[in-house]
Amino acid sequence: MEADLLLIPIDRAASAPVLRQVYLGLRRAILSGAIPAGGRLPPTRALAARLGIARNSVVAAYEQLLAEGFIEGRVGAGSFVSRDLPEPLDLPPPAMPPPPPVVPHAGQYGAAPFNTGRCTLDDRTLQVWRSLTARRLARPDPALLGYADPSGSAALRGAIARYLRAARAVRCEPEQVVVTAGAQQAIDLVLRVLLRPGDAAWFEDPGYPAVRAALAAAGARIVPVPVDAQGMDVAAGIAAAPEARLAYVTPSSQYPLGVVLSMARRMELLAWAHRAGAWLLEDDYDSEFRYAGRPLASLQGIDAAGRVIYVGTFSKVLFPGLRLGYAVLPPALLEGVRSTRLLSDWHPAALQEGVVTDFIEEGHFAQHLRRMRQHYRGTRDALVAALREHLAGTLEVEVPDQGMKLLARLRPGLADQAVAEAAARRGVIARPVSPMFLAAPPLQALMLGFSGHEPGSLRWAARELARALA
Repeated sequence: MEADLLLIPIDRAASAPVLRQVYLGLRRAILSGAIPAGGRLPPTRALAARLGIARNSVVAAYEQLLAEGFIEGRVGAGSFVSRDLPEPLDLPPPAMPPPPPVVPHAGQYGAAPFNTGRCTLDDRTLQVWRSLTARRLARPDPALLGYADPSGSAALRGAIARYLRAARAVRCEPEQVVVTAGAQQAIDLVLRVLLRPGDAAWFEDPGYPAVRAALAAAGARIVPVPVDAQGMDVAAGIAAAPEARLAYVTPSSQYPLGVVLSMARRMELLAWAHRAGAWLLEDDYDSEFRYAGRPLASLQGIDAAGRVIYVGTFSKVLFPGLRLGYAVLPPALLEGVRSTRLLSDWHPAALQEGVVTDFIEEGHFAQHLRRMRQHYRGTRDALVAALREHLAGTLEVEVPDQGMKLLARLRPGLADQAVAEAAARRGVIARPVSPMFLAAPPLQALMLGFSGHEPGSLRWAARELARALA
């Protein structure tokens, strides 16, 4: 045994203290069975001399092993490996679980143009936000500082329900609203409640990569459903998987193509869900920003059978760092989603909920949206003009009537992933669309965000993109 102890390596240049190295070396020897149960350890002075270290380092290591139950002391006899330890198991290391699906983000955390999902907070909104936050902190409600309802505060759920009824024709009561940490958590909670491994789920092709990853994580059998000028091809979905448990859809502005689900397709989709007992997950991610007429009514608002789950977010209309989204649930799903949310996150950030409630109820939200629609329309037009000036003949620009991004189709012979890599080397984020396709022939196009960027920055980025292509 004493010869084995001489093998404890001591590296004085290592960041770990010497006593930690002694402790780990002895523990390894005990766990591997090199020092058997009941075996005697050498006196601390003798071991310190063999290792060429101070005795107090060995004493500290012994004390740690004693406190953890690896060794026991016997008066007058010394230190021994505890006899209560089980025999060492010579087993292979456990297999690692498969890694979770990778969610491509294409640099979505950066501020470079043309990154998507970015927001603008003007001086007026910032001033109001500071004032409302200070007011909440000056007279803190004890309910906002403790544990709260997993569905979110009653006041915020009421404000959301009233806003959705007026702006999106959503049919809901406050009791149907669950406030979440963004739309992605709302979608994840719904998938965890509804899906079992192997359940078929329709997914728009092309579609939002983060939801595709969430479906894969839930063990769903993803059924790609092609998208055309009228949105999701419902007949193709029925032909591929008539028994599907769920369909994920972005009817107001399809992600990433931007097309609107036609009324005929909406009625066809609702009829299928009613017949099949399936659920429709409506992701209404940026409907507030419509530049031609009023925002389109929601799919949920024309659902007479209660098969639509409506998901929205404040990340796009205020700012992503707020981490507040919501789901409007049919009553049959409410308790399951509430319970699932309670297991993972307990409840939303209550203090932020109070500020958002005040922001909506006092009219600031509606004013903010009006200003941002005007601002984003301006940045959209600036980007379109710059692309047509610098990239005519290379990109075919589709001017969106809604949203925070546009689609730019590449001329034949150009590959969007290669163009995106060239643009990135010049400090420009141009997200390729072809990786968002599953079965349909991929479109070579770029997704370019214009919200959260100033016109001058967008014009500079258009020139740099042209240089990258040149």
